[in-house]
Amino acid sequence: MSPSLKKILSEIEQLTPEEQLTVMGHLVERVKKHVTQAPAKRKWSDLKGMASYPLFGEDAQEWVSRSRREGDEYRERFLRTQE
Repeated sequence: MSPSLKKILSEIEQLTPEEQLTVMGHLVERVKKHVTQAPAKRKWSDLKGMASYPLFGEDAQEWVSRSRREGDEYRERFLRTQE
């Protein structure tokens, strides 16, 4: 514990209970300001240009086509097992 903190705490101990509550309220308000600050809202447009094209080495249209094809294949296999 720093000497400054020790001094402050010993001075607080000499205050009346009402004054100690005032000090405590002051500290709580100070901490609230730092803790409750909302994080900055981000926009999707802030992400623009952050990833190189193509992100994972695959063209977007190729990814969409492949995902649809895989989904169709999965549904066909699923339906065959239900028969």
